[in-house]
Amino acid sequence: MKRPHWTTGNGIELLENGEEYFPAVFAAIESATQEVLIETFILFEDKIGLALREVLIAAARRGVRVDVTVDGFGSPELSESFVTGLTEAGVRLHVFDPPPKLSRRLKPFRRLHRKIVVVDGTIGFIGGINFSADHLIDFGPEAKQDYAVSVRGPVVSQLRRATQEILATATATAGRRWWPPRGGLPEEPGVQALPAQAGHAKAVVVTRDNHRHRDDIERMYRLALHAARREVIIANAYFFPGFLLLRSMQRAARRGVKVHLVLQGQPDIPWARWAARMVYDQLMRAGVYIHEYCERPMHGKVALVDDAWATVGSSNLDPLSLSLNLEANLIVEDRGFNRALRDKLQPLMQTQCRLLKLEETNAHRWWWRLGVGAMVFHVMRHFPRWLARLPRQVQPVKPVAETPVVVPAPQRPAEAWQWHAEKRLSKETAE
Repeated sequence: MKRPHWTTGNGIELLENGEEYFPAVFAAIESATQEVLIETFILFEDKIGLALREVLIAAARRGVRVDVTVDGFGSPELSESFVTGLTEAGVRLHVFDPPPKLSRRLKPFRRLHRKIVVVDGTIGFIGGINFSADHLIDFGPEAKQDYAVSVRGPVVSQLRRATQEILATATATAGRRWWPPRGGLPEEPGVQALPAQAGHAKAVVVTRDNHRHRDDIERMYRLALHAARREVIIANAYFFPGFLLLRSMQRAARRGVKVHLVLQGQPDIPWARWAARMVYDQLMRAGVYIHEYCERPMHGKVALVDDAWATVGSSNLDPLSLSLNLEANLIVEDRGFNRALRDKLQPLMQTQCRLLKLEETNAHRWWWRLGVGAMVFHVMRHFPRWLARLPRQVQPVKPVAETPVVVPAPQRPAEAWQWHAEKRLSKETAE
């Protein structure tokens, strides 16, 4: 792993759920004068997607260069009218690795799972929040609990660079890998190559891909666990780490560190729960505390260690995120930000979670459940590595017009609600 390039002088603000995230992002886009760069796994054509569309169209019409990249699996269908309004205004909408029409939903591996926004090279956003209404409390019981950050300062240049590397493939020649050509990408006029200092936080953007940075995010977690002396809190939506990360958590707990995991109380896949419960046994016997979040679906991907280290990003601690998907996390060393994240997670653990007891994880286990659970555990643990050994085909980024993403929009309002509901349901297990 290439040594991460830490930057100092950053201002970082924690944003909880869509109520804080969407207004901040939309306000930044409304003030843009030069450039807007967006990457997202999911863009739904609901009230959030429509609101984003309006601010992007307005930005493009006043001369701002706007590039939006969505994932071909996470955002498989957008209506013709939705896309046309964007492209006619000058927004450049790209699709990462769009599947062929006949296999639209058969490419769930090696996806663009990152959520990044960069405006004018001076302010950036990164976290786990997609552009969809299910990140708002008024969505109902299925509204997601999630986190992101607003960033100013030199580290914004790293966010911008990450998005540029993806966009480079939109114009790369056939057969070129997805990383950009040597010499880098040209700077846009008026965009700051290195933003001015805006605070005191030390930060770095860490990515995961299938070429040069295959385990960077996992390794940063392990280094933080190794250095932990007092406390670790990890809140993660999909938790099924590999042996090395599990061992790091166990070792930290055994040397007296209070390791708390905040995980989903209602996992999406029942058979995966059997394997996860076997992981719970190992961790809890080492002294790790496991809290099941029961209020709403947990979608966060955040962690803190002691008083200064923290991370917020798109990476789950599961095989897809750690071994296959393109992910991005911000690592922060700052006492103020660490305290802000702890102030959000501790009340959540105390009032909205259930602390598991060891006897709950191994009670009523029949021999056949142990056998099936062990099989699932080992298959899920090794499956991503098996896939990673397959030839790594070039994953293209194409203009939306050259993909099967655009579909006819439903005509009547009732049909529209049903259409968007079906799209939303089809994504529940993908995230």
